[in-house]
Amino acid sequence: MELIIIGLFGLSLLFCLLANLSILYALLIGYVLFFCYGLITKHGVKELLRLSVQGIYQIKVILIVLVLIGMITATWRASGTIAYITYTSSHLIIPSIFIFIVFLLNCVISILTGTSVGTAATMGIICMSLGNIMGINGVLVGGAILSGIYVGDRCSPVSTSALLISTLTKNNIYQNIRHMVRTSVVPFIVTCAIYLVVGFITSAKPKTLEIFDIIPHYFQLHWILLLPPALIIFLALFRLKVLWLMSISVAVSCVLCVFIQHITINNLLYIMLWGYHIDNTELAGIFNGGGILSMVKVIAIICISASYSGIFSGTGILERLKKSIAVSSNYFSVYGSILLVSFCTSIIACNQTLSIILTYMLCKDLTTDEQELAIDLEDTAVVVSPLIPWSISCAIPLVTVGAPMMSIAFACYLFLIPLWRLAFLRRYPKQVP
Repeated sequence: MELIIIGLFGLSLLFCLLANLSILYALLIGYVLFFCYGLITKHGVKELLRLSVQGIYQIKVILIVLVLIGMITATWRASGTIAYITYTSSHLIIPSIFIFIVFLLNCVISILTGTSVGTAATMGIICMSLGNIMGINGVLVGGAILSGIYVGDRCSPVSTSALLISTLTKNNIYQNIRHMVRTSVVPFIVTCAIYLVVGFITSAKPKTLEIFDIIPHYFQLHWILLLPPALIIFLALFRLKVLWLMSISVAVSCVLCVFIQHITINNLLYIMLWGYHIDNTELAGIFNGGGILSMVKVIAIICISASYSGIFSGTGILERLKKSIAVSSNYFSVYGSILLVSFCTSIIACNQTLSIILTYMLCKDLTTDEQELAIDLEDTAVVVSPLIPWSISCAIPLVTVGAPMMSIAFACYLFLIPLWRLAFLRRYPKQVP
């Protein structure tokens, strides 16, 4: 029965994708299916509701982060931070290598900070704004951002996912990172090559430079406007919690809004809730957006997804899967089995952390080598989760930077990591790259 329920959920997801319907419908159908499974297996309504709320409560920090992201994306626009960086940087960037530069910049910041969300909320927003002002395809820019922010999320010593895997497998994180760098060298080089080639062959038509001259008429530009993103990057080096990083950035942005851009408190509160809107049609497509309400759909997706985890833990729906995985490992390689499991857990769990934990729980008995298991988890669950459209790992960064969901198709680095591992294992079955 468990496989039937999960299969029906998968079909609902596929239908919504093919019919171009909101993924919320599929997630609601999934919740009904898993709730009914709980009732069939003799769990009461009150217990299932309690498990659902418990699952949501476990991700309360993520919900707060989403609210802060909404505030950041609005206040950075209103304070002139995005305008200043865009105005000063736009003349220095060559459009033909812009996609490549976007990937590298997000790589560097994500390695320094160890956070994909923080990188998307800083360098990602800046890169997307520059891409918009130069008329470069948002799908390409979004894909390069999504690739770049997970380079550091995967192999930074201050990354929470890297720390989680080292804790689960009881391995030294720096030893894990050495292996991760080895398995990512070829995918990284190929990704850079792809972005360079695409940058040269795409027929982007950059907007005229006259649009840059309009910016100073709508914003007071000063180097102090760099403080909000600079503080996030600087304080992240001291491993300050993400909530504090974002709260400080929002507070500083609010001060800049009031004292530099002369925005009233009432207008500032409105902007933080509804987003920033500029009175210029040419600049509107670049600077409009943000606000807490822009995150409502993502918050709904995350809450429904999180409720699944509570029901899963209480009903034991995944136990039978664990036995099936052990059997499948006899036909596939250990890595192949873990990759398949991580894909399934990413679809169901809808967030990277839960996907990592579920994949570890379901696959930890497939190998006795904890070091190998750690690398396999890094090369599966960590990079597969951002490729699932309704996953937190994908939805939050793309919504934050304002990139279309189709950007997933251009997140080359995330595809190449598992593909490279599979290709290498086919030739050298007993080795790790």
